[in-house]
Amino acid sequence: MAQGRGSAVVLAVVLLCVLLHSELAESAVYTVGDRGGWGFNTAAWTRGKRFRAGDVLVFKYSPSAHNVVPVTAAGYRSCVAPRGARALRSGNDRVTLRRGTNYFICTFPGHCQSGMKIAVNAA
Repeated sequence: MAQGRGSAVVLAVVLLCVLLHSELAESAVYTVGDRGGWGFNTAAWTRGKRFRAGDVLVFKYSPSAHNVVPVTAAGYRSCVAPRGARALRSGNDRVTLRRGTNYFICTFPGHCQSGMKIAVNAA
């Protein structure tokens, strides 16, 4: 009997690993703004796309001209990053989406107000 239980546990672990792997394999990678990259008026870029939690957004831009800051809904509306918000500055940033709406802005002066922000809803 103990050996039968051990086999069942091993089978369960293997099935769990397969399920977790298949979930990761289904994640999509999107370059924000497509060929144009992260820039002004990218809000419309999300139209027609279906995002899922675990998908990856790649923000490509010139780090001397822009950044990417994940913010809350309030930060998105006001174009103000909350104190302690982590700015991404590599010019080739990868962000994994969490379930719900994910908000991003550029905090260079005037950029967010000029349309350099996106809201991405991940199912």
